[in-house]
Amino acid sequence: MIRFQNSSEMAKRLAENVRQVISKEAGLFDFRKPDVPPLLLILDRRDDPVTPLLNQWTYQAMVHELLGIHNNRIDLSSVPGISRDLREVVLSAEHDEFYASNMFLNFGEIGSNIKELMEDFQKKTKSQQKVESIADMKAFVENYPQFKKMSGTVAKHVTVVGELSRLVGGHKLLEVSEVEQELACKSDHSNHLQSIKKLFQDEQVSELDLVRLVLLYALRYERHPNNEVHWMMDALGRRGVSDRYKKLVSAIVEYGGSKRRGTDLFGTDNTNPISFTKKLLKGLKGVENVYTQHTSLLQDVLDQLIKGKLKDGSYPYLGTSTLRDRPQDIIVFTIGGVTYEESLAIHNMNRTTPGVRIVLGGTTVHNTKSFLEEVWQATQGLRFQYTNAQASPQHRWT
Repeated sequence: MIRFQNSSEMAKRLAENVRQVISKEAGLFDFRKPDVPPLLLILDRRDDPVTPLLNQWTYQAMVHELLGIHNNRIDLSSVPGISRDLREVVLSAEHDEFYASNMFLNFGEIGSNIKELMEDFQKKTKSQQKVESIADMKAFVENYPQFKKMSGTVAKHVTVVGELSRLVGGHKLLEVSEVEQELACKSDHSNHLQSIKKLFQDEQVSELDLVRLVLLYALRYERHPNNEVHWMMDALGRRGVSDRYKKLVSAIVEYGGSKRRGTDLFGTDNTNPISFTKKLLKGLKGVENVYTQHTSLLQDVLDQLIKGKLKDGSYPYLGTSTLRDRPQDIIVFTIGGVTYEESLAIHNMNRTTPGVRIVLGGTTVHNTKSFLEEVWQATQGLRFQYTNAQASPQHRWT
């Protein structure tokens, strides 16, 4: 069974190509037929350009966002005072027990878990060295080389967590992330505008983070009568932000604005079941953590799919056959890439939904920088709304 996002020509084309391959290579798919056939769901990143723009606070997602994960490797060569053996480290859930156990935990929990391991080591060696902060942890590893040997990979994670902590504090990421989450989850133009203007005045906020706030604002308030995107473009210029970043403000609207999306991403349409459910759940459960309010569109779509409420008009079946029973095996593929936030959502759904197995795939795994590159490449040659320029292929987001 194949379903696809109806608003995406690429998703429809891919669905048809997959069906052709299955027909031509029937022998490859001639295995025992289950009671409920597996379902392939093909989506398009353009329907949710918000998720890849958000800062993350779980370990794996945070590492990819701030440091970048490439083939399970992280480049730490630019970290101040880094030792030669830690200039490049490997993070693999298959070979790293600590990472496998902590990759989906939030930043605070990881620090606590590392601290517990160090305290166990201290008891064995009768060490009295104080270990209270990330800085204390780094000093502990340097002073006790035998801990590095005994703990295996934990010393590596002390270094990674230490660098994440430095970046969070140095770039005011807690303050930035709170505004991002508000923009993603709520409509409150006046307060959002004031919050963004306040962050523009803070020199510690990075160029990339200012741009991501403006991109989120441009998507959220694309049709607002008092939209102040032009003011923000001027403010980016006054902060010395490069033209290539400023051009992305129009590019993101061209890529995933309201005319491009097939769903009500921001929940303004109460007749849309996904939007209404999202609003209702937020009203019932409240907000436990202001930094993790957001739920991706993918999670909402899968929730509707499992409940049998996903609209055939928005996500039609390819061909005449339809699924009568609840799907058991779901393969999701997103054209334009997925995120580790979405990977975490799939992990939690597999853990909490008995009888359902979901596999997530996509053309790449994005952080904000790679997503900006995706947006730029996808909008080449198009004339933009907020500038008179056209996208050109020579820019890279590094």
